[in-house]
Amino acid sequence: MGKLERIRARDDIRRDEVLFDAALRNLQTLSEATQRLPDDIKTQYPDIPWRQISGFRNVLVHNYLGDIAPQTVQSVIEDHLPPLEVAVSNMLGDSGEPDVR
Repeated sequence: MGKLERIRARDDIRRDEVLFDAALRNLQTLSEATQRLPDDIKTQYPDIPWRQISGFRNVLVHNYLGDIAPQTVQSVIEDHLPPLEVAVSNMLGDSGEPDVR
């Protein structure tokens, strides 16, 4: 998630197609990683829309609806990424490993 913040800090992804492509790739990787989380861990974070994250990954990979609007990607990064970042941070705790209690 830090990479997405560094991408955003460079310039507006809505105006720079190289940064936009980098953001798309990082969102794809992030969403794929969430698919690999065990369900018992995900159920501990019911406020995170896991199914929608998975669906967004499919859109990114397969581009079902044609071009993805830069405004949509900006919104995902600004509005939806922060709660996911908090959840993942809580999962990792101090150890850097998932807390599978």
